[in-house]
Amino acid sequence: MPGYLLRRILAAIPVMVVVAVFVFLLLRLTPGDPAAVLAGDMATPEQLARIRASLGLDKPVIVQFVSWIGQLLRGDLGTSLISQTPVTTLIAQRIEPTISLALLTLLLSILIAVPLGVLAAWRHGGITDKAVMSFSVLGFSVPVFVIGYILIQIFAIDLKWFPVQGFRSISDGIGPFLQRATLPSLALASIYVALIARMTRASMLEVLGEDYVRTARAKGLRETAVLFRHALRNAAVPIMTVIGTGFALLISGVVVTESVFNVPGIGRLTVDAILARDYPVIQGLILLTSALYVLINLVIDLSYSLLDPRIRY
Repeated sequence: MPGYLLRRILAAIPVMVVVAVFVFLLLRLTPGDPAAVLAGDMATPEQLARIRASLGLDKPVIVQFVSWIGQLLRGDLGTSLISQTPVTTLIAQRIEPTISLALLTLLLSILIAVPLGVLAAWRHGGITDKAVMSFSVLGFSVPVFVIGYILIQIFAIDLKWFPVQGFRSISDGIGPFLQRATLPSLALASIYVALIARMTRASMLEVLGEDYVRTARAKGLRETAVLFRHALRNAAVPIMTVIGTGFALLISGVVVTESVFNVPGIGRLTVDAILARDYPVIQGLILLTSALYVLINLVIDLSYSLLDPRIRY
């Protein structure tokens, strides 16, 4: 197991190196000038030149890249061009709402989608199966922001069960946190539930026809034990795969959802940084997102070895 873990970690390092090179070149080679954003529309060429020099943007791209990599190795993501605040500080101030929403969304999605997928496979071809699949198609088809506004209209404005917008930290209490986080998490979970439910159904349909499932039923086990103890565990590997790959949808959905519900998280910070062409903040956020994505996939890979020990070899 330690050797398998070490190999997976070493395999992730080249991925992060490629991401770092891509992010740096993408932002440097795209049209636009952060110096012009900082100086304003009335800036003179001399003022623009001084700002570029102070930011190091007048140096060759390769020199900028080497300097940036040196900062990364020291744990320094740079300083915001707009607020003059360290990027690590900005991320630390915004990370809690995003992580809280992501974890709550993941929990809700798994608790809702896996039983729905198992139920749809068990009642394959019936009304329940068709209802679950229709819900999945709807979840994929409707944009997250539309679902968010519908939830606000119904549960916040009409029924007045939840606040319209805002965020409360878990440190303020579970009740206030859930009151603010439930609607954004449900909006985010709409796509994730659809994705996991479809994969759970497909995986369960393959497993339910296996001999060991028929043997378990012949032994007189309860149907719930057959479905969840025997069938679901053997169908879990592709389900875990789609949970990991679906994390990308969750990350992209957070940006939109935080804007709809006015949540001061990483998504809002990303939008603000892109609009202002704040290079250091954009680079730091993309690297953070990539690192989280690699970490999630590493955890998923390790879960494979727990579900199926043959994968370790």
